[in-house]
Amino acid sequence: MIEKTYLDYLTERLDVPVYMEEPEDPGASYVVIQKTGSSIVSRVRSATFAVRSYGATLYDAANLSDQVITETLAMNPFNGVFSAESVSDYEYSNTQTKQYRYQAVLVIYY
Repeated sequence: MIEKTYLDYLTERLDVPVYMEEPEDPGASYVVIQKTGSSIVSRVRSATFAVRSYGATLYDAANLSDQVITETLAMNPFNGVFSAESVSDYEYSNTQTKQYRYQAVLVIYY
């Protein structure tokens, strides 16, 4: 399951907790991965992820998002992953909870 593979990979490489859903009391800096879609073309599977990086400051969130992108692009070969691409990343702060966050959209090919 690519979600577990990606979760384990980021957990090993980042200095912050990585989750697949919003935790109740996460702390100031953490990452949440969410699979938003997948496809199979000529027996090659791909999965699209929205990855939210949270930080105590906007700079911290942006820096963490950059780390997520860098680590994801360096993912191959890892448990069947052979390529990854960054589609987009942008500020995505939550004005209701006043949390600084960035979101990256990444595709993993496996």
